[in-house]
Amino acid sequence: MKKLREKHPLAIRWFHWINFPVLAVMMWSGLLIYWANDVYRIGWGDTTVFKFFPQSFYEALHVPFQLAKGMAWHFVVMWLFVLNGIAYVLYTLISGEWRYLVPGRHALREAWQVVLHDLGIRKAPLPARKYNAAQQIAYSAVVLMGVGSALTGFAIYKPTQLAGLTTLLGGYEWARAEHFILTLGYVLFFVVHVAQVVRAGWNNFRSMVAGFELVDTPASSSNSTRP
Repeated sequence: MKKLREKHPLAIRWFHWINFPVLAVMMWSGLLIYWANDVYRIGWGDTTVFKFFPQSFYEALHVPFQLAKGMAWHFVVMWLFVLNGIAYVLYTLISGEWRYLVPGRHALREAWQVVLHDLGIRKAPLPARKYNAAQQIAYSAVVLMGVGSALTGFAIYKPTQLAGLTTLLGGYEWARAEHFILTLGYVLFFVVHVAQVVRAGWNNFRSMVAGFELVDTPASSSNSTRP
């Protein structure tokens, strides 16, 4: 027998679905900005093993010569990203939702069990919780990444006016590199998150859209007798 069970409050769903397109626009506009000073690569000296975005990539997406457009979009949407993040953190603190999201003392060990379970190596069922330990670590890390993105973004946006912050982050070049690395972290999170949503199926996706999920419940015994 199946029944509906509430899983995600309306506020959490709104924060989630606002953040998804906001981050997408932030990364797209950030790419338009990054094109103007494309310096990051993996290699040493004059030897390049891997360059993040070759010229053919920029040309295929019509990225070149759109620096001003990228900066305009990035700095406008940035405020929506920051405000949505602040509202999300405040809501979780006030509502008590943070209790489901903050990893516990044994989170790393439990997260490893989740990884083994997802790979099909561990057959034992996972504890029945709203968020498993791997999700708690990932979602908490994204919040911290958001703080880091905002701080590094402000540091490279106003390096003179916010000289103290820029210096604290290691200087302009380091702050820019940190901002870039955090963006790669978002891309990795997106890929893993979408793959996990697909793996979990429609019921899990629906819970983030409608707020409820279908769960199995033990069927009541039809031959039970009254005392």
